[in-house]
Amino acid sequence: MTVPLDRHYLVELQVSEERVSQLRRIVAAHLRHWSLELHIRPVCRGVEELLTNVHRHVGGDNKCVVELRWSGRHLTVSVADNSSEMPRLLSSGGGGLSRVMALSHSWGTCRTLDGKVVWFTRYAEAPWNTRLLPRAPLPGVREFLLPPASEPSEPAESAEPALV
Repeated sequence: MTVPLDRHYLVELQVSEERVSQLRRIVAAHLRHWSLELHIRPVCRGVEELLTNVHRHVGGDNKCVVELRWSGRHLTVSVADNSSEMPRLLSSGGGGLSRVMALSHSWGTCRTLDGKVVWFTRYAEAPWNTRLLPRAPLPGVREFLLPPASEPSEPAESAEPALV
């Protein structure tokens, strides 16, 4: 299967509780479209955590940018906001960045000219789509109980010559 190099989705939004659930559904739809169904739950939980952190620590009146990028091997999710306050991984755990860390293969933060970006990645290789070919059904219990069928015998050659 050939995967287009670099599938990408970007949205700018004002964070609110309603927007978090809406964006979760949008992210799930993109992952389904990219045939990454196995990653929907952890990625959506990670996006939800990052957006909730923006809402809680930056404020709901600020805008943020959510970006999904899938290279065919790695899915990267980033959330950029306009706050210069860098997030911290709390030792108590239980939510926020510790949950993002548990749901991802790598994560990080970096400052930007306008604020910061928090991101995480998951290994998400392209699924192998195979064509469905008809196959003989597997034998059931009844077929195993029956004696094996004998192979048909070939007709014996006759001694009479064929008339032409």
